[in-house]
Amino acid sequence: MATLLQDLRYALRMLVRSPIFTAIIIGTLALGIGANTIVFSVVNGILLNPLPYSHSGRLVALYEKNAGIPEAPISYLNFLDWQRGAKSFSSMAIYRHEDFNLTGASVAERVNGLMISSDFLTTLGVRPALGRDFGTSDDHLGAAPVALLSDGYWHRHFAASPAILGNIIQLDGLNYTIVGVLPRGFSFYNVDRDVFVPIGRWDDPSFRDRLVDISSHAIGRLQPGATLAQAQSEMDAIADHLAQEYPEADKNVGINVLSMKQDIVGNVQPILILLLAAVAFLLLIASANVASLLLARAMRRSGEFALRAAIGARRSRIIRQLLTESLLLACTGGALGTLLAIFGTKTLLASLPSALPRSADVALDLRVLLFSLVVSLLCGIGFGLVPAIRSSRVDLQQALRKSTAGAGNSRSRLQRLLISGEVALAVVLLVGAGLMLRSLAALWRVNLGYNPEHAITFSLSLPTNTKTTEAETRARLRQFDAAMRAIPGVDAVSVTLGSRPMIHDSELPFWIKGQPKPTSNNEMPQAMFYLVEDGFQRAMGITLQRGRFVTANDKENFPIVVDIDDAFARTYFPNQNPIGQHIHVVGFDVEAEIIGIVGHIRQWGPTNDPKSAVEPQFFYPFMQMPPKLMHLAANGVAVVIRTREGSGNILPAVRKATTEYDPRAVLYNEQTMDEVIFKALAARRLSMILLTTFAALALALSAVGIYGVISYLAQERTREIGVRIALGASRADVLRLILSQGASMTLFGIALGVALSLGLTRLISNQLFGVAPWDPLTFLSVSFSLLAIALAACYLPARRATRIDPIVALRCE
Repeated sequence: MATLLQDLRYALRMLVRSPIFTAIIIGTLALGIGANTIVFSVVNGILLNPLPYSHSGRLVALYEKNAGIPEAPISYLNFLDWQRGAKSFSSMAIYRHEDFNLTGASVAERVNGLMISSDFLTTLGVRPALGRDFGTSDDHLGAAPVALLSDGYWHRHFAASPAILGNIIQLDGLNYTIVGVLPRGFSFYNVDRDVFVPIGRWDDPSFRDRLVDISSHAIGRLQPGATLAQAQSEMDAIADHLAQEYPEADKNVGINVLSMKQDIVGNVQPILILLLAAVAFLLLIASANVASLLLARAMRRSGEFALRAAIGARRSRIIRQLLTESLLLACTGGALGTLLAIFGTKTLLASLPSALPRSADVALDLRVLLFSLVVSLLCGIGFGLVPAIRSSRVDLQQALRKSTAGAGNSRSRLQRLLISGEVALAVVLLVGAGLMLRSLAALWRVNLGYNPEHAITFSLSLPTNTKTTEAETRARLRQFDAAMRAIPGVDAVSVTLGSRPMIHDSELPFWIKGQPKPTSNNEMPQAMFYLVEDGFQRAMGITLQRGRFVTANDKENFPIVVDIDDAFARTYFPNQNPIGQHIHVVGFDVEAEIIGIVGHIRQWGPTNDPKSAVEPQFFYPFMQMPPKLMHLAANGVAVVIRTREGSGNILPAVRKATTEYDPRAVLYNEQTMDEVIFKALAARRLSMILLTTFAALALALSAVGIYGVISYLAQERTREIGVRIALGASRADVLRLILSQGASMTLFGIALGVALSLGLTRLISNQLFGVAPWDPLTFLSVSFSLLAIALAACYLPARRATRIDPIVALRCE
């Protein structure tokens, strides 16, 4: 320990004597370690940490799979059969997202809600912090309305009063008794919900129709020791049994069992692994840079090491001293990098929260801090070991004579290799960033099938009660349309339900009149449907290709019509005119005439549609919606508005007109269509921003490394350059000599980096759009840019070398 303390004190004195060198090393390491800590904290919070539920590894998500859709909603009656038949699960629960109008207060409010079965909290392993959970007596038709509150809602609206139990809240005009409050921090699928009500007492007839699924989903908890494969096998057997018992509803309907964690994380895992690899490359570049600088510094201290060896210092003692200095630098850089990571992680999550699932779980916990410590130690040993071993090989006579001629050839070669490796890794990062930039640019150029500019969408909920008729709902919606059209600057407006681009999708089976009717709904083709009014085409900027679009005359008690998109026409009416043909829309139980063809809407955004996606689309007149479904419109509809150019922010006028139309109406989820697209591309934008940042840092570190090595090599060749100038070499010859040395290192690194990139970019091909992994423009741009920056970094030491006075250079020898 005494020797270690002595080494530490000596290392500290040596580093303090070279403040600029020390600052460069620590800053370089802080950037590399900080970037790695930021990305690892995200990977740790999203991919490595378990879900915040008891024994979360046993939690699964359950979906129906049919008609090419692997994760479809489920019907309530099917769920009850699953629950009764599954033995691999200790519990199973169904839930449905449902927002409510909170009335009875001075101002109506929209609250986030979740309909849940009585086993929901039990399945998650969660208990109310106050009061009780739902029981089976609460979860059936005719049961008294009861509700659970989230901790946040309890604090915001009831000041965390423990006397809340037994109080009444009015949701959609119905009084609910509060029976419990959930624990603080409880969320489900990254969403904080305000109110929870029993799903079993919901009296909608469609909910108990096996042929209909109204956006319900299920979760389950596996029995101890049961595996995902066993559960899937059992559910497959249950699906086969239901298909035989209820062929019309369940023929060709399977059940998909997924890990809940995988279901929540979704497709962000490849992006995070890509970013983790990118920061690992950045850390390698930083380490190579530091190793090169330490090697150059150690060569300048060769006289010191020779003197220590001459008076008896063993080689291991010199290596240990140099490693102590390296570890001191690495730990200081790691500590600074951790501080950078704290602020960097917060900034990242605050700027792009929608890009990452489980963003609330991302934090610098003990695992992340240990990661930072281990990385710091490995860097200290890694970048310090080679220079230490090299420097310990001292030629006493040569070092003590302080002759530099030919003393550093092997070390110079090592420095050149380190710099070439830096350049190669920088090429890989720059190519990856360039491909992501070009991919994102290609995404913004995609024709979405609609025009998002000046388009606004929001949701509207109207106050209703059990006596509200479907005719009254239609009349009120028409009045709302008139109120919106009267706002200055509004060009078009449409109430809509069903699908909305990048927000929600809904499908219905259908069959074409004149063709044999399939034996069951699940054998019928599926199409995505939009319930629209006459202003929808103009509000969304959809292109009408043939025929006409829905008009205000297509109302209730008139012949039912639909528009189809060109994908529908191409798939089901090849080489014929579909206008005038009829289709049977199952679920609506109607026959509709096709009156027009519009351009296809990219429902899932500018990227390629998922392979399982339903592509054909049809547009159904909102006012012709079947009476049995019109109550859904009263509870909540979407609205799309197109504003005139230059009208500015029109939402305040929309809110004012809504309040004047009906003070009890609630308007919520306001956003522009540009914002919708922006959010849809958030994950890609995040990867592009981080890759570009890492690539820029890699480029800067490579330039600094090249500059440092060329400066050192030029200084090492001072006598040689003096002799050349004395023998008649021109300044241009010296400049060319030094630049060629830097260019050779850079070109070797670029060639190696291009070879690596051609192999590695194939791994990110699924993250690219509109650009090939071997895109020539990207590779050439990166290569020439890096070569230009490297030559610029070489120019200053080269120019300094041309000013060497040969008399002074030779006198120094």
